[in-house]
Amino acid sequence: MKYVIIGNSAAGIGAVEGIRAAEAALQTGKQGEITVITDEPYHTYSRPLISYLLLGKVTEETMKYRGDNFYAGNNVNLLKDVTVTKIDAVKKMVFLSDNSSEPYDKLLVAAGSSPFTPPFEGLDSVKDKFTFMCLDDAKKLNEALEKNNEKASDKKRVLIIGAGLIGLKCAEGIAKRVSNITIVDLAPRILSSILDEDGAAVVREHIEKESAGQGTGIEFRLARSVKKFDENKAILDDGETVYFDILVLAVGVRPNTSLLKDIAEIDRGIIVNGRSETSAKDIYAAGDCTQTVDVSSGQNKIMALLPNAYMQGECAGMNMAGGEKSFDRAIPMNAIGFFGLHMITAGNYTGDVYSGKKDRESYKKLFYSDNKLNGYILIGNVEKAGIYTSIIRERTPLDSIDFALVCERPGLMAFTKEDRMIKLGGAKR
Repeated sequence: MKYVIIGNSAAGIGAVEGIRAAEAALQTGKQGEITVITDEPYHTYSRPLISYLLLGKVTEETMKYRGDNFYAGNNVNLLKDVTVTKIDAVKKMVFLSDNSSEPYDKLLVAAGSSPFTPPFEGLDSVKDKFTFMCLDDAKKLNEALEKNNEKASDKKRVLIIGAGLIGLKCAEGIAKRVSNITIVDLAPRILSSILDEDGAAVVREHIEKESAGQGTGIEFRLARSVKKFDENKAILDDGETVYFDILVLAVGVRPNTSLLKDIAEIDRGIIVNGRSETSAKDIYAAGDCTQTVDVSSGQNKIMALLPNAYMQGECAGMNMAGGEKSFDRAIPMNAIGFFGLHMITAGNYTGDVYSGKKDRESYKKLFYSDNKLNGYILIGNVEKAGIYTSIIRERTPLDSIDFALVCERPGLMAFTKEDRMIKLGGAKR
């Protein structure tokens, strides 16, 4: 059996491990041939760590998502720095940018997503502009920050377009190395896709306070947009001019679906079922390029999150190798921190609301309806978030647990003895 995997990040790595796990479980005594194709020149690495590379908290070596022996240990043929140009689903061939091709019996598309750049007027006049999605982006930005930056007066002014996860992690990564950062976003609050208004205010205040303490002011221009660029000037829609030396575009991402155009069903992302199969025979898809069902809302949507990508890739790999695996417990979830303030969010924010005590660096909201927990926002104290995540994923009826206790103090004692044994791994339903 010949397996081809397009993508070398979390979903692709999950697929490799899923294939080998299924082969071992089936005890066939044979290993199929696995080829992993990536358009980057690197060993697999953890993309969420690129901001910490700029911060100096990690190195390229410690960013590795798996050890140096991963490919050899799993008998994987890794093709680096090459792009897939076409898939022939009839002949079961993958064509590459170096004019070579790879046949497959089972194919996984784990092509991820790419940064979206709006057509700003005058953007071409900006010399030093960057996106912030991959290791190469971080390296290029690092070079620009170091250029002619020998004394404090040489520190750069940075403009970031986008106050979402990518934009704010970039700001954290470079804050100590620049003179000031201005962040512009159309939304009226930061992190608008994962936080409500009050939660966003808590995080914004923390970011402003901590960055000021580091000697770098981070200023927000929210509910604003850039009307046009003129070299190192950005003219906002309200007439304000923001001067900068470096521009970072962190507006959003789009799933990479073009390889399966006219081959498999595509909406905003590639449509897959619970086995990670596309509508095309022997072609699977996983990760940021796909749409999956959010069990907290029942909606089929894009959930570009590393844990989901890995689990979906592992599911694909096991099924490609003849095993039986389902990925049907996906929820939107983010675990992240900014300047030492941690937060975890999950699910959707509909229904009745339980609000915990709120202060300058602590915030808690649970959202529930129809006897189910739909979602939560935790900022500051995130220690027992896994309890809430489990209740959402398993669609646990709230009347089967002590929900009032769970709201106040999440823990296993809020569950029945039977459920405690199941969650601790000592029993089965």
